[in-house]
Amino acid sequence: MKLTLVLLALVGCVAAFSVPTTHNVKVADKEFLEKQKFLLEIVYRCEDPLMFEEYIKLGHKFVVDKSMYSMFTHEMEKFYESYKMGALLPKGEFFGALVKTHHKQAYGLFNFFYYAKNFEIFKQNVAWARMQVNEGMFIYALTLAVIHKPEFEGLALPMIYEIFPQYFFNSKFVYEAEKFDYDVWSKYIMYEKEYKDILYKDVSEFHDNFYFYTKDWKTWQWWKMMGLGEHWYVEDKYFLRENIATYNKDPKYVDIMKGMTKFYMPVDYTRDISFFNHETQMSYFTEDLGWNSFWYYLNLDYAFFLDGKQFGLEKDRRGEFWIYNVQQILARYYQERLSNGLGEIPEYFWYKQLEFGYDPQLIYYNGVGFSYRKNYFEYETYGNFEMLSQIQHFFERINNVLDSGYYKTADGVVIDLHKPEAVKFIGNYLQGNVDTYDKYFFNYYYVLSHMYFADVEYFDMDVFPHVFLNFETMMRDPFFYTFYKKFADVFYKFKYNLTPYTHEDLHFEDIHIKEVTVSKLVTYFDIVDFDTTNLLNDKMTFVDGKFVWDKTLMARQARLNHQPFEFEFNIDCKTAQKGVVRIFLGPKFDEYGRIIPLKYNAQNFVQIDSFVYPFVAGHNTIKRTSKEFTWTAEDRITYTELYKYVMLAHEGTYDFPLDMTEPHNAFPDRLVLPRGWEHGMPMQFYFFVSPYSEEYEQFSNFDYTYSSGVGSGTRFVDSKPFGYPFDRNVDEYSYFVSNGLFKDVKIYFVDHFAKYFEKKYANFGMFDYSVEY
Repeated sequence: MKLTLVLLALVGCVAAFSVPTTHNVKVADKEFLEKQKFLLEIVYRCEDPLMFEEYIKLGHKFVVDKSMYSMFTHEMEKFYESYKMGALLPKGEFFGALVKTHHKQAYGLFNFFYYAKNFEIFKQNVAWARMQVNEGMFIYALTLAVIHKPEFEGLALPMIYEIFPQYFFNSKFVYEAEKFDYDVWSKYIMYEKEYKDILYKDVSEFHDNFYFYTKDWKTWQWWKMMGLGEHWYVEDKYFLRENIATYNKDPKYVDIMKGMTKFYMPVDYTRDISFFNHETQMSYFTEDLGWNSFWYYLNLDYAFFLDGKQFGLEKDRRGEFWIYNVQQILARYYQERLSNGLGEIPEYFWYKQLEFGYDPQLIYYNGVGFSYRKNYFEYETYGNFEMLSQIQHFFERINNVLDSGYYKTADGVVIDLHKPEAVKFIGNYLQGNVDTYDKYFFNYYYVLSHMYFADVEYFDMDVFPHVFLNFETMMRDPFFYTFYKKFADVFYKFKYNLTPYTHEDLHFEDIHIKEVTVSKLVTYFDIVDFDTTNLLNDKMTFVDGKFVWDKTLMARQARLNHQPFEFEFNIDCKTAQKGVVRIFLGPKFDEYGRIIPLKYNAQNFVQIDSFVYPFVAGHNTIKRTSKEFTWTAEDRITYTELYKYVMLAHEGTYDFPLDMTEPHNAFPDRLVLPRGWEHGMPMQFYFFVSPYSEEYEQFSNFDYTYSSGVGSGTRFVDSKPFGYPFDRNVDEYSYFVSNGLFKDVKIYFVDHFAKYFEKKYANFGMFDYSVEY
C-alpha cells in the first residue's frame, strides 16, 4: 500500500490488480488509533507475562454471555467447556495450527474474537486470552480475526516474523538475543578486542586466501571484516532495508527515531548453516522470511476451515486460488533450483526412503528444539500406518475420480471433471476446505497429512515442535516441495483432461505485440534489518503509565534481491479498447542444458505481473518497471517504527495514513527473479494480451489503499482462470499469436560481497553503509 504498491497476490497470480496512479488515502481517526495501539501492545513480547496494567484489569473476566455475540457457535461452547475443565493447551507448550486438537481449540477462540458484537467485547476477550491462553494459539486466532473481521479493515498486526522471531531465526541467534545484556556485553567485547581476536589488531596477514585467527574459523565471520562482531553491537545508524531512503526523507520519521537505542546482530542463512546434503545450498531461499510469511498469510486469508459463503471466500475462488498458488510456488522453487545447478523437484514415493534430511536449527520459545530428519529417512517405517493409509487413499480416490471423468456427490450431484469450471471442485478438494462437495469424505485429510509427517497421533495434545505443523515454518523444509508436488500433479492431471486452447482461442486480432525491450536483469545479496524486539531481554519501562519504547533489537541478514528492471512494450492496436497484459517468466533449459518443450515447461512459468491497459488506436508504447508490479511489496515498516508512528498520531501530532504499512499478503518484490548466474542464466518471458470484458469493476467494494480485499470477489484483474493462458494442456503452436511474444533473456548474479574477502575493502572494521546495491 505504501507508495501505491498495493495488494497482492502470489508469485505469479493473475490476482494482481492494476492500481490507479493517483488516489486519496484516508487518515486514521482517534477510534482507529486506539484500536491499532491496543493491537500493537497486546502482542508485545507475547510469550512473557502481560505488563500493561490497563489490559490486565480488562482481561480478568472472559465474556461468555451469548447476547454479546452475533452468533454463539458449537466451537465456542466446546472452547469454553475445555477452559472450565482445564483442558486447554497450556501456556508455554508448542502450538501447531495443523494439530487436530490444537486446531479445534484455536477455531473456538477465533469465534469468540470474530463474533464479538463490538470492539469492547473483543478487546476484553483478547486481553483475557493474552493472559490465559497458549501464546501460539492466541496469536493464530487473533491474526485470523484481524484479517477477516469486516470492521477491522485497515488495522494491522506486526508481521509474524516480528511477533515470533523463533519461527524464522536459528537457535544460535535466539539464544544470543535472549541472554543479551548490554552492560555485561560491553565489558565482554572490550576484553575480546584486547585478547581474543587477532583481526582487531592485524588485518594484513594472508596465506592461501585464508585469514589467520586465534579462534576457529567459521564462515559467517566475514561479518567482522565489515565491522560486525559475532555478538550484539550498538550503532546509531538507520535500519537497513531497500526503501529506507523514503523514510529518512520524512522529518517525522527522523524525529520519532531520536533517542532509540538500536542493537544489532548478524545472522546469515546464506553461510551460517550445516551442509549435510545438496538441498541445503537452497537455504537462503527456503528459509527467507518473506517467502515463508507469504505462505502463512495465504493460508490465513483462505483458511481451510472458514465457510466460503459466510466469509466471502467463494467469491475469491478460494480453492482454485489456493492450488494455483501451490503450483506457482513450486514453479518459483524450481527456477531457484536451476540457479543452483539442481534439477526437478524430487518425487516422493510412500514406500521409499527420503534421501535428503533437514535440520531446521530452530528452537521454540519454551526452549525445546524443532525435530529434525536424518538423511535416507523412511516415513513408512516410523509413521502411523493407519494415518498413512488414509492419506494414500485420498490420492488414490482423486486420481480414480479424474480417470472416470466425473464425480457423483453424496446428494446425487454429478460433476463433469472434463469442464474448466470443475477446477472449483478440484481446488476445494486438494485444500481440504469446508466448501468441498463431499464433506464426509474430504474433510481433515489435509490436517492428517501434516500430522503424519510430523509424527503426531490423532488425539495428541502435547506435541514436539515440528516445521510441518505450522504454515510459517513448513516451507523451510525441502520435503515441503516434494510432498506438495503430489497436489500439483493432481492439478496437472485435471488440466490434461481439458481441451487445449486452439490458435483461434488465443488469438486477439486487434492486438499485435511488435517488440518488448527488457532492461538488464541483475540479482545480488543485500543486507536488511529485521525487527526482533520481541526477543528483548530487558525490563519494560513505563512513565506515568505510558509505555516507553526506547530500545529495539535488529537481526541483520543477507538476502536475495534484484535491481529494478523495466519493460518497454511496442504494441499496435486496431481500435481503442482495454486489454489485460500478462507477463510470465520461465526457464529456457533444464539442468543439463536441454531446451524444455513448452508442453512440459508451461507449468514452470511464474506470472510476475498483470495489469489492465487502455489501448489507443494505432501504436502504443508502454513502459512498466518492476516497482509497479501491483501484487508485490517492498520491505515493510518495522514493528518498532509502526508503533512510534501510531503513538505520534495518538498524541495528535501526526496524521496517520491508513496505507502506512504494506499489505500482509503481498509477495516480496525482491524474490521475483531467481538468483541466476554470474555469466548469465538463460530464461524467457512470455508476454500475452487478452481482451478486457469484465462485468465487475476492480476495488468496487473495498478501499484498495488499505485493504487487500480478501472475500470481496473483485480483487483479481479479470475472471479468467488463474494462470491463463497456461491453465490447460499446452499445444505449443497455439501460443505463437500476434498478441503473444516469447523473449529470451539472461539473469546475471553479481557478488557484492566478494571485495570483503579480498584486499579491496579499505574500511576494514567498519560497516559499509555507502554500498550501492
